[in-house]
Amino acid sequence: MDTSVLPIIILLPLVLGTTLVSWLKQFSRGVTALGAIGVSLSSFLLLLSQAPAIFDGAVIIQTWSWLPQLGIDFSFRLDSLALLFALLISGIGTLIYIYAYYYLNPKNSLSKLYFLLMLFMAAMLGISLSNNLLILLVFWELTSISSFLLVGYWSNYEAAQRGSRMALTITGMGGLAMLGGFILLGQITGTYQIDQILTMTEQIQSHALFVPTLLLILLGAFTKSAQFPFHFWLPNAMAAPTPVSAYLHSATMVKAGLFLVARLLPIFAGAALFHNIVTFVGLFTLCMAAFFAIFKEDLKGLLAYSTISHLGLIMCLLGIGSPLAVAAAIFHIINHATFKAALFMIAGIIDHESGTRDLRKLSGLWQLLPFTATLTMITAASMAGVPLTNGFLSKEMFFTELVANLSGPVLVGSAIVATLAGIFAVTYSIRLVHGVFFDGPLGKQVPNKNAHEPPFGMRAPATLLAFLCILVGLLPALLVEKIVNSTTQATTQNFAFEGTHLALWHGFNLPLLMSVIALAGGAVFYFSLAKGGALREIDLDPKLGRLQGRILFDLFLKNLLLNSRRFRHATETGKLQSYLLWIVIFTIGLVGFPLLSNGIGSGTRELTHAPALAIVLWMLLFSACWMLLWFHHERIKAVLISGAVGLVVTMVFIGFSAPDLALTQITVDVVTTVLLLMSLSLLPQLTPYESSPTRRWRDAIIALGGGLGIATIAWLIMTRDHNSISWFFLQQSIPLGGGTNVVNVILVDFRGFDTFGEITVLGIAAIGVLSLMDGMRAHGTTMTQGLTYRFNPSPLMLRITASWILPVALVVSLYIFMRGHNLPGGGFIAGLVTSLALIIQYIAVGQDKTEQLLGAKSGRLYEIWIGVGLTIAGLTGVAAWFWSRPFLTSAHIYVSPPVIGEMHLASAALFDVGVYVTVVGATMLMISVLGDSRHSSMTGPVPRG
Repeated sequence: MDTSVLPIIILLPLVLGTTLVSWLKQFSRGVTALGAIGVSLSSFLLLLSQAPAIFDGAVIIQTWSWLPQLGIDFSFRLDSLALLFALLISGIGTLIYIYAYYYLNPKNSLSKLYFLLMLFMAAMLGISLSNNLLILLVFWELTSISSFLLVGYWSNYEAAQRGSRMALTITGMGGLAMLGGFILLGQITGTYQIDQILTMTEQIQSHALFVPTLLLILLGAFTKSAQFPFHFWLPNAMAAPTPVSAYLHSATMVKAGLFLVARLLPIFAGAALFHNIVTFVGLFTLCMAAFFAIFKEDLKGLLAYSTISHLGLIMCLLGIGSPLAVAAAIFHIINHATFKAALFMIAGIIDHESGTRDLRKLSGLWQLLPFTATLTMITAASMAGVPLTNGFLSKEMFFTELVANLSGPVLVGSAIVATLAGIFAVTYSIRLVHGVFFDGPLGKQVPNKNAHEPPFGMRAPATLLAFLCILVGLLPALLVEKIVNSTTQATTQNFAFEGTHLALWHGFNLPLLMSVIALAGGAVFYFSLAKGGALREIDLDPKLGRLQGRILFDLFLKNLLLNSRRFRHATETGKLQSYLLWIVIFTIGLVGFPLLSNGIGSGTRELTHAPALAIVLWMLLFSACWMLLWFHHERIKAVLISGAVGLVVTMVFIGFSAPDLALTQITVDVVTTVLLLMSLSLLPQLTPYESSPTRRWRDAIIALGGGLGIATIAWLIMTRDHNSISWFFLQQSIPLGGGTNVVNVILVDFRGFDTFGEITVLGIAAIGVLSLMDGMRAHGTTMTQGLTYRFNPSPLMLRITASWILPVALVVSLYIFMRGHNLPGGGFIAGLVTSLALIIQYIAVGQDKTEQLLGAKSGRLYEIWIGVGLTIAGLTGVAAWFWSRPFLTSAHIYVSPPVIGEMHLASAALFDVGVYVTVVGATMLMISVLGDSRHSSMTGPVPRG
């Protein structure tokens, strides 16, 4: 068996499908549809090619290591359960793509719908095939996002906006809870690999964290599969186009929760809490939703509540958990997918042809749509559980397992509830058929009195599914018995299960009696309600009042929004001092409480006397900080004094023999000081005295508390012995990194990924400055009371000096760069030195002249430098993959070119080039933006006054 087929099945819709439909839209709708159908059909056929082996008991597992230390691997698993769901997803998806081509109005974007459906399909296939809980979670959330976009496809409708937000909120909250459950499950088992977790049932159920793990995972499953009390989002998602509703209700979104419970069933089975919760939540959902479906006037609303009801039935069977109950659940998943996809397509046909789907307006359509009416009768009969349909067989299995696995009063109550649900199901199914196609002559309120059968392509998918409803109902043993039994074994991990025999007749028994009561009672109930057209006038919404899920949800969001606004108004004062105050208080509390409550004291490490150098540096630092506090209202002085603080820190690094850190600190200090001075030139020179004496004392106390807290933490750490990992870097710097400068080797090799992230953030910050300052114009003191002086033109001595500083600085930066792998230096420091040289040119000859010489126009050159630097760094990391090494693994060799002699070359130098270019580009972009005459008052003549 070919294991590489698993990622291909997902990548086909995720990459090829989305790209193809986006590209084909330039040709025609038909070509776009053919492309989408081809991709979906390819996934289906790939899966079908694996079916013989998989349904015979084989399992395909494919794993690529990603973050093994965190237990996250790209791992996929194809067994019978995964294959069944994947076949439903891709098979019904193919029919949906065909149907959507005919359903969607040419004015609407077909390629947009196909793109989102492809994304949705890929996410569901990912859930089905994932063998890692965290990867499954990624696909799980992707279904929430893609369904949000699909439900809100017609974004100009308020109902679509509300429904999409509701679906995303409910399923997103469930996904968050499920994430917590997965993490707890990983902590219990030590792995996130599903195939390994399924073998640890006893270990999991005996663990103290089992109950919260179970509850959190069930929350995720219940919200996704619309179980009570989270069911209300599903009917409100009916604003989506009908192809989306058909796909979402039959084979995708709502089946994800069922799949999750089925996949993890082996680790939960046997736990009384699991069986009680899932069985009775499912049973209540089954009956409650079936009752509400009867009174829905919207055709898709009726089908939505019927979906919730059938999901409850399947969930109840999974909660019972016996092999035969699981077999019934699997069988009903197949049956529900066929008749529900067909019914939603039929609802779309009725709406498309008659102009409405309001059951109060529809009647007598049999004379206009006889073929559609026949399809509706077949599929509605399957939904109601009428004999000779597939729905009847799985409903009988449900009744049988309910009776066989319960006893006493629970059995009586459950049998009554299940029978009532059957009665309600028959009632809403009869209403669907009788109310739309019969119930008198053609309704006067039907908008289109000339409705006709749709094109063959539009009804073909529903016709095929209706045919399967009858065929499976007549020949279940021949068509699906092996699939059901194989999937049951894979779900329960009970390979001793001999299987169930699917047959039309099981004799006279209690389940048959329940079915007869449901069929007869449903017919009687419907016609008694519909007598005289009374059913069309019944509206449950006023009777339910605020008990409706939608209203409760809206009320919750309203109160949440109101309280959030009150909190924001109380905290967002627009004063940075206030924000900083709360941040410091929260930090002190967050750190101080555990330290004080645990009584952590000083360590036992031997103390040494402070050297004279440390005392001198400490006094300098204290003096600089005191001056900063004294002059903090004078912005320019404050910035210059903060530069002095940085200079003292540089001296500390030198005192501790850390030349790399000292070089980095001094260059960063100079560049940031320049940036701050340029920024502050746009602001008044003085900070207003806003604090009262009380607030000054309050701020002083909080500042002292924060400082003492940091000092305490430092003391606690430094007085304790610890095991350093520096020995590893010292030993492996040359053999693994090819350099003697350990600091640089760490930055570009051992922790190169961190450095890559840091330069990416630096580039983003520079682009952010460009975006924030775009369009801002400050015209000197008339608007900003900023600085009123600028050397224009600069003194002759500065211009002459700058003319030779630049080439010398470039040589120095090249020297620092080249020596960085073995001696203090490197790309970051070299980039800052180059930036300083260019800044001097800005000051000496002006920004316009400097950028003209550099070829930079409005900072565009610097943006390119950032991109080039990040690309070089990234490609250096990717190159390691060609030698089957991890990302950013460094290689080094010794060469002996003529004249130069022996040289030691390391691939990390290329990464350092990327760092160098990115640093120069980001620094100069920020300088350029802040100094641009369109943004700042620092350039050009500045009026006084």
